[in-house]
Amino acid sequence: VAGALLGSPAGCVAALAVLLCSLAAAQTRRRLLGLAGCALAALLVTGGTWALAEGALPRGLSVTLEGRLTESRVLLWRDAVAIAGERPVLGAGPDRFAALSETVAAAPLSGGKPHSALLQLAAEQGLPGVALLGAAFGWTLVALARSPRPTPVVLTAGASLTLLAALASVGNALSFAQVTVAAGLLAGLATARPLAGSELPARSVAPAKDVRPAP
Repeated sequence: VAGALLGSPAGCVAALAVLLCSLAAAQTRRRLLGLAGCALAALLVTGGTWALAEGALPRGLSVTLEGRLTESRVLLWRDAVAIAGERPVLGAGPDRFAALSETVAAAPLSGGKPHSALLQLAAEQGLPGVALLGAAFGWTLVALARSPRPTPVVLTAGASLTLLAALASVGNALSFAQVTVAAGLLAGLATARPLAGSELPARSVAPAKDVRPAP
């Protein structure tokens, strides 16, 4: 509701998707299958983002996505891919994208970022940055798989973090500290172990004694 009132259709759709996933998670007990689906969804979104930036998608699909994402954003992505291709190992350096991007030079109001966490790390930090980003998400899914929390809680958290990863692949979601703090808090709550002694054993009720009146 807040996303709709604030004019954020992506946020509204993401929240609705998490709600639907939580309802479905309440009916399943196989968390590994659900988390595997989260990993596959994240790979499809990030791979599609990179393919669109490379111009590797079919023309019809590419034109449709560019219309949704705006041409300026796709141009920023292509600049990021070009910078990453020139410096694939170490990247151009932190916060160097704005200085090297032709699109940013032509449109200074773009914010100086490629609007994609994946492509920004690839351009500025090279392969190590991309590997660390993927490892962080993968390790979070592993921690959720081993979490002692109930499966519906785990799968709902996994769906939320996957949608955040998708939004971060096509936008600046991770550029806001509030978002990263909330994601860390969500992951912590979904993987935390109960405190020692927090689960008290059920009390046993002694059978009632047969009391007879004295003669």
